[in-house]
Amino acid sequence: MKIRSMLVASLAMIAVVGCKEQAGTDAAGKGAEPKEKVEFAMHVMSQCPFGVQVENGFAPVLAKLGKAVDFRIYFIGDEPTPGQLTSMHGDNEVKGDLQHVCAMKHAPNNYMDLILCQNKNARDIPNNFDACATEAKVDGAKIKACAEGDEGKALLSASFKVSKDKGARGSPTLFLAGAKYEGGRTENDFIRAICGKFTTAKPEVCKNIPEPKKIPLTVLSDARCKDCFPDRILGQLKNMFPGLEAKTVDYGTPEGKALYDGLKDKGAKLLPAFLFAPIVTEDPGFQQVQRFVADAGEYKLLQIGAKFDPTAEICDNTIDDDGNGAADCADAACKGKVVCRETKANQLDVFVMSQCPFGVKALNAMKEVLEAFKDDPIVFNVNFIADELPDGSFKALHGQPEVDENIRELCAIKYYPKGYKYMDYVLCRNGDIRSTEWQKCAVGGIDAKVIEKCFTGGEGKKLHSENIKLAKDLGIGASPTWLANNKNQFSGVAAEQVKKNFCAYNATLKGCAKTLSGDAKGPAGGCGAN
Repeated sequence: MKIRSMLVASLAMIAVVGCKEQAGTDAAGKGAEPKEKVEFAMHVMSQCPFGVQVENGFAPVLAKLGKAVDFRIYFIGDEPTPGQLTSMHGDNEVKGDLQHVCAMKHAPNNYMDLILCQNKNARDIPNNFDACATEAKVDGAKIKACAEGDEGKALLSASFKVSKDKGARGSPTLFLAGAKYEGGRTENDFIRAICGKFTTAKPEVCKNIPEPKKIPLTVLSDARCKDCFPDRILGQLKNMFPGLEAKTVDYGTPEGKALYDGLKDKGAKLLPAFLFAPIVTEDPGFQQVQRFVADAGEYKLLQIGAKFDPTAEICDNTIDDDGNGAADCADAACKGKVVCRETKANQLDVFVMSQCPFGVKALNAMKEVLEAFKDDPIVFNVNFIADELPDGSFKALHGQPEVDENIRELCAIKYYPKGYKYMDYVLCRNGDIRSTEWQKCAVGGIDAKVIEKCFTGGEGKKLHSENIKLAKDLGIGASPTWLANNKNQFSGVAAEQVKKNFCAYNATLKGCAKTLSGDAKGPAGGCGAN
């Protein structure tokens, strides 16, 4: 996974909702009641790797500060209809959330032991509950009865509501003393921030907290780049390195050009470039980014999958950037770029990873979108995001199971295109996209034998090889990404978002007058990164 995915995903994840019933417990369960408490709340999803990471990282803080922290965990999810609880990573995540809210109520002194145990293999939640209940020494029977009954649903519904009211959509979203927390996430970072909120006598542990190490960082970017957004990643890096001292240099300045010229042959040809001083290796936060760092002259270069070449032609600024006498789409270098593609009215393309939670939501939204435009002549295409290796095999963000599902869905698209019949298979699979029992979705006129023959006979691999080239050629790496009329890129996961963005380029279609479900202005979210 690219570092940009890791840094930005926690901000992009979408869900709505959170809980107050079981909050405010003492995870350590020890010590006298303090005169003052500082509230720290986290809004998470039980199977989200980023939420799991922050839960694990906060556990030592609880052990040291004990009851001085009014610690609260809320969950992020949705409740489309009363009692119907949903979450980004599917039904198993909802079951995990239920186990955790019930543990908070019925094992208030050691529920964190249960959560930390299950976090060791978050993908196995909720199936690892029994073993972890024994390890954590909690009353598994009581918690399970709560999680499987109306009590658990009420607790989780309330938890979802708190998260929604706080605007917590991405896991994790953190609050310190009621204000959003965006500081570092090491043990010392958390303790330092919490200790700074006490107004009376501070706990003993607050007296000897080391100051964060000063980490110089130079960000080389280019103001002409519309898609660089260096501040997004810079904000995440400040979370990892509390002592970060960042300086931004623009390529358009003499300093920027000199810096670029000295580094372009050392791995920093594409911008934005994040250039750490070597001392970064001594900071605890370095462990989180170490595998994405390479030497670049005197710097440590953070490899983020940058794509902007400041020496190349920019295809939409009316300037001959590379000095070859041709500007914008007239320049051969712009051939195939999104902005230079032929306009095809009423066409909608989506680029997804079949096992990406956001891609799943986007394809699910298309059921309503297609219905809204059933009387309009629109063309809808599904394109997948993956890489083809030199040996002819494929690599996808979510592993070989995602590659396999991409291929099966492409087989369904080829053999059941009429009236978008293939969407029946896709929507069925999206109900449990990680299940290996795909044959259950080859029903209602879709033949499992046809898909199996396509999948195993080599035809499916050929379809996949051809299909993923478009995303590669267009530089699309985020699931979902939409393309209206063959050239206008946008994002969105809710039906109303998709419709509104599509109709911005096709306003005369009758379906544009309809109001669909979801928030047209809501966050998008995605897997991977552009």
